[in-house]
Amino acid sequence: MIYIGCQTRIPHAFIDEEKKKKKEEKATNPMVEMEPATKPSSWQPLFVTSGASGRVAALFSLRSLRSLLLLFNGFLLLLLLPFRRRTAAATEEEKSTAAVAGVVVRVPAAKVRWAREGEAAASAARRAMAIRRLKEEEEAGGERRAKRDFCLFSTSRGNTLFTQSWTPIAVPSKGLVVLMHGLNEHSGRYNRFALQLNDNGFKVYAMDWIGHGGSDGLHGYVHSLDYAVDDLKSFLEKVVSENPGLPCFLFGHSTGGAIILKALLDPKVEACIKGVVLTSPAIRVQPSHPIVEVLAPVFSLLVPRYQFSSANKKGPPVSRDPEALKAKYSDPLVFTGAIRVRTGYEILRISYYLQQNLNRVTTPFLVLHGTADKVTDPEGSLRLYQEASSTDKSIKLYEGFLHDLLFEPERDDIARTIIDWLTSRQNAQN
Repeated sequence: MIYIGCQTRIPHAFIDEEKKKKKEEKATNPMVEMEPATKPSSWQPLFVTSGASGRVAALFSLRSLRSLLLLFNGFLLLLLLPFRRRTAAATEEEKSTAAVAGVVVRVPAAKVRWAREGEAAASAARRAMAIRRLKEEEEAGGERRAKRDFCLFSTSRGNTLFTQSWTPIAVPSKGLVVLMHGLNEHSGRYNRFALQLNDNGFKVYAMDWIGHGGSDGLHGYVHSLDYAVDDLKSFLEKVVSENPGLPCFLFGHSTGGAIILKALLDPKVEACIKGVVLTSPAIRVQPSHPIVEVLAPVFSLLVPRYQFSSANKKGPPVSRDPEALKAKYSDPLVFTGAIRVRTGYEILRISYYLQQNLNRVTTPFLVLHGTADKVTDPEGSLRLYQEASSTDKSIKLYEGFLHDLLFEPERDDIARTIIDWLTSRQNAQN
């Protein structure tokens, strides 16, 4: 055994006396002495001492292991410093008891119940606001260009989602458009665009996905974007069954576009969709720092609802129209807080998945992106156009435009481009 530490001096007189005793013992009791295979003359034993007392302590003693454990815990706490807890609500998946290092920590049932009730109350308040706003905007329409309605859609998980529809009145419906909004916003923001689609004979359906707008869930929190993908599939099945014979198209913005692309990889969805329009899709999203990419999977499990500190308190610049920015970030149905850990990880996860599967996309599509987009990378849209297996595909890049294309000053020109593309594909179905 090798020891590390300081040496202990032994007097030479004591050593000489010990050697003399051994010689006397050998003379009286002869025995064979086994020599070590190697015994360097220069080798000297080194000892670890526990201090002035001179006691020997092992390098990996229980005490040392405890110190290492404390150091490791301290390191974890340091990693958690950039995160700030913004809500007292516990996760719905939280259990009343949790085992930590063999010790059972009991969470009061009343606290868990209070958190769930608080989250449900907040969702109900947002839903009531979404319904009230829908009715107010319909009454303010004046000329009655469309009939607007809402429906509460139940998912396979038991969640309630707020959905709405715009049905043309002045012209007959010749096609369907199912709309998926982006991260932190809601479907009601696309009322103007939906009415423009109505004027051209398209009936529009939209869904607030989980944790957004008038739907269930903690505002701005997405435990899994696969939930949103599955919900879109179920909602799409309902819409198509209620409108037999009408060709169906999908429109998705930002993360909503990523959700649509992943759903399209399901052959059942692909079979019932005639075309897709994507604005600023979240195909390529880069983390703010490389370390985030490494830590995100771990912290998304440990502290999924913690929020990253936001560098831009007013929200990212997503439009060159100041009034559009003011309307978005003053809307109580838009989540303006810092992104939650799990939500950020889910966006990274779905973007990485899509980058590996772009060649599987075969549906006709039109993708539009602003070259000055600071939220999603226009390079991702370019990769989609280059790698997709679709024979009918188009891309349009807008020089200097930002993320929310339908809220830029040139919104009407962009809407016209989208409607012309949809109309040409709809006519091809007849």
